[in-house]
Amino acid sequence: MAKDKKVERITDMDADFAQWYTDVVTRAELIDYSGVKGFYVLRPYGYAIWENIQAELDRRFKETGHENVSMPLLIPESLLQKEKDHVEGFAPECAWVTYGGAEELEERLCIRPTSETLFCEHWARTVESWRDLPKLYNQWCSVLRWEKSTRPFLRHREFLWQEGHTLHATAEEAIEETERMLGVYAELCENYLAMPVTKGLKTDREKFAGAERTYTIECMMHDGKALQNGTSHYFGDGFARAFGITFSDKNNTLQYPHETSWGYATRSIGGVIMTHGDNSGLVLPPGVAPVQAVVVPVASHKPGVLERARELCETLKRAGLRAKTDESDNSPGWKFAEHEMRGVPVRLELGPRDIEGGKCVAVRRADGAKIEIPLEGAAEGVRAILKEAHGIMFARAKARLDENTRVASSLDEVKSIIAEKGGFIVTPWCGDEACEIRMKEDAGVTSRCIPFGQERVGDVCPACGRTADKTVVWGVAY
Repeated sequence: MAKDKKVERITDMDADFAQWYTDVVTRAELIDYSGVKGFYVLRPYGYAIWENIQAELDRRFKETGHENVSMPLLIPESLLQKEKDHVEGFAPECAWVTYGGAEELEERLCIRPTSETLFCEHWARTVESWRDLPKLYNQWCSVLRWEKSTRPFLRHREFLWQEGHTLHATAEEAIEETERMLGVYAELCENYLAMPVTKGLKTDREKFAGAERTYTIECMMHDGKALQNGTSHYFGDGFARAFGITFSDKNNTLQYPHETSWGYATRSIGGVIMTHGDNSGLVLPPGVAPVQAVVVPVASHKPGVLERARELCETLKRAGLRAKTDESDNSPGWKFAEHEMRGVPVRLELGPRDIEGGKCVAVRRADGAKIEIPLEGAAEGVRAILKEAHGIMFARAKARLDENTRVASSLDEVKSIIAEKGGFIVTPWCGDEACEIRMKEDAGVTSRCIPFGQERVGDVCPACGRTADKTVVWGVAY
């Protein structure tokens, strides 16, 4: 007899969004806590999501001419000190190695928080001529940043990511690269993760340490808060000058090259959870789901049911879909709830009557729709349902973004919107950092970006009343 096991309850997201999030990441078996604060275990299901994101990004990087490399884990303190702004930006988050075995080291070694200095040291030795450029590199690794407060996926002390680093002969080429890679991130979010993005420039106050420009994609979560989901940085020739990287141009004149970097991390999984999840648990976009379709045999004790379920699963796999059959002895009701909680995009229910009728019932996780599909050509039917699921999820997230993006003309209005509604707030801005600080101190919002395609929403800065020539998106961020 099937067990009547109970699926663990998940906190109502509208009652306590933070607890809902914790319930989802632990009960869907994405993550576990370790014995060191701020360090987490990515369980197989959570890591599989990252593998799918990684595979899609890696493909796109290689299509744009980038090569994967691997840099050391440790950075000598003297190397980190070469770029003043960069080291000041990361100093509070650095973790240091001071002993090797039983011997104290002559120089402290920083566990990499990012790898710009390592790439620069390498390029200073290997770049000589314009023929050596551009350098289009990427590495997949973990980095360590000693965060004061941590939260699963959103803020780890150690996290997985990719960091791209490129070197170019001219500023124009480097800026083009920076914008191109931001576009790769935006395309991944919208066409793969079903997450609409707001693209733009960070203000000088919010840009990456050592960068001349930082570009960002900002996503809105279910609770109206912002998640910075990918950044791309243009460094100019500042790092090249600090590290003595030069090349001879076509006129045999010595020049400094221009550098970029760009990164995308496992925090994007947190973004997927908070953008699409509901009170039943995860809702995974088909492109990232470790299991895209699960076949649940109904009355599996009856002759032929389990065998036919296995055949259906193998048919889906041969068609390139990620599928599995749930052959556990739990009750069908438990299985339905469990796979909903784990966010499987399509559940296929197959019982004796379905087999007799040459069909099965497909239940789409995105909206709960039940769709009968023929067993003959089931892969095409499932693929169509997955495509529709992505569209449903993107449209729902886009509607939330649009409905919760509001224009404000005064500081009091900004404060009122944040207190009562949340979401993104669009205002004019004079460009003065003092006004940016005031918005944070008085209204509790930070600048998310200066959006591309500036649409004027007024001419007066809400913080100071002076003439404003920029438009800024503000919000409360994770």
